[in-house]
Amino acid sequence: QVQFVESGGGLVQPGGSLRVSCAASGFTLDGYAITWFRQAPGKEREGVSCISSSDGTTYYADSVKGRFTIARDNAKNTVYLQMNSLKPEDTAVYYCATDYHEVCTVLRGTLLLGGMDLWGEGTLVTVSS
Repeated sequence: QVQFVESGGGLVQPGGSLRVSCAASGFTLDGYAITWFRQAPGKEREGVSCISSSDGTTYYADSVKGRFTIARDNAKNTVYLQMNSLKPEDTAVYYCATDYHEVCTVLRGTLLLGGMDLWGEGTLVTVSS
């Protein structure tokens, strides 16, 4: 079965760190760009970060630049999102997804949600004291 499984979410205090993982099964992700999205309560889903397959180019939303780092381990068929200096506004369900393209789908600096063909079920990150 082709799927993504996210893990690593949890409760963390403001200023803390967390690493979430996106493990692929049923296919190899090394040929595809992988994007992390998040959806906070009562808000629309938004793109957070993406890593391409071709040259490892990365993209970040302005709200997480300098704090989050995306990386891929093709040997483990997994993409990671390292989140540092977490803020309460980072609280959301984090999803990984792909549109099966090699490069990230970005329009005017925004990671596009439409066109994603495969989604995981998400992992909840809560930043609170």
